[in-house]
Amino acid sequence: MKATATNTSLFKKIVALVLGFGPGIFAIGYTIGTGSVTSMIVAGSKFNMQLLWVLFLSCLFSGILMFAYGNYALISGETALYGFKKHLKFGKTLAILVIIGITFGQWNSLMGILGISSNIIFEILALNFDGLNSYKYITVLSIAIVIIVTFYLLMLVGKYTFFEKILIIFVTLMGLSFMLSLFFVQPLPMEVLKGLIPTIPEVPGGKMLVAAFVGTTMAAATFLSRPLFVKGKGWTIKNLNQQKKDAITAAVLIFVISATIMAVAAGALFHQGTEVTHVLDMANTLEPVAGKWAVTIFFFGALSAGLSSIFPCLLIAPLLVADYQSGTIDTNSRQFRIITAIACLVALIGPAFGANPIEIQILSQVFNVFVLPIVILGIILMLSNKKVMKDYKTSLSVYVGIFAALFFSLVISYNGVIALLEYF
Repeated sequence: MKATATNTSLFKKIVALVLGFGPGIFAIGYTIGTGSVTSMIVAGSKFNMQLLWVLFLSCLFSGILMFAYGNYALISGETALYGFKKHLKFGKTLAILVIIGITFGQWNSLMGILGISSNIIFEILALNFDGLNSYKYITVLSIAIVIIVTFYLLMLVGKYTFFEKILIIFVTLMGLSFMLSLFFVQPLPMEVLKGLIPTIPEVPGGKMLVAAFVGTTMAAATFLSRPLFVKGKGWTIKNLNQQKKDAITAAVLIFVISATIMAVAAGALFHQGTEVTHVLDMANTLEPVAGKWAVTIFFFGALSAGLSSIFPCLLIAPLLVADYQSGTIDTNSRQFRIITAIACLVALIGPAFGANPIEIQILSQVFNVFVLPIVILGIILMLSNKKVMKDYKTSLSVYVGIFAALFFSLVISYNGVIALLEYF
């Protein structure tokens, strides 16, 4: 009886811990979607753990920028783009460029996410219904329509806490699924350590993957939206310490889950010389190692990752527009419903044309890196504005981290330009 009570108490503590997670859950939702899963799997299958250093730096800088944007919001009481427009000399132009750049990247990403999620559900159905392969296109498109319509209807509920709870469920399922997959295939410890030494694979597509890595794990949308989610949570200047812990926890979890996905792909695919070009490739090579259960678990994790990203990707454009206009968002407004409806239609372009969702996903992540330097420069200017930050002084270590992030983003953006020129 006592043991049962102890187990119940432990379970309650775990549930309370998960539900107590703050705006960082949106950071994980934005970051670890099918874009991240695809990039990690393709990188693990092609280059083993060689790009682990890129992931580590991206997550480190992401944590610093989430902390910086969160603190700015709590101290100034303003959101990011509204602050840019109000306080910076060319802030209006800067804010509009950011809205266009991020919306373009996120809507492209949404096409890939919906395509991969629909294909995953199709592959699960095809395992049980043999005749379904003859109707792949129409089935995948139908699944995509059902998914996006369902999510649009859920968007109309329009409450921050509702979105947060759904994301918590998907992110938890995703994390557990990939952790379970890691038990079936484990990379060598020496390979993991070698992956922390900075090198870029000198092969076709190497530069593209580095840029895609940064585009998905150090996403500008994550930082810009943080002030809105911090306000949505109801946090004030009294929650500065809580905001710091939330940013650190989010960055650590992004690194752990992403590194796990890469390790699963490296352990299962790299040593067999198998590269990922289609959705089914992601899990098929796990089957000889661990059977159909492993394939199901892995697919479930990838599907949870995709579904956890649809909400944030649909939210980002109306969030940024509302941020620019007034610094507050009304999820029940006509504007919100129209913009999210347009995003839903854009998301269906990939499945409608039968495009390879993996290629779309990686390309969309590369485009995300180009707006990153502007977003980092914006927060540097805001934090150094005494009128905005009042009596609060940002520590030297945070400034060093943000300037290092700016340098890193410029190098990766240059790398992304070269990668796209090589691709096209």
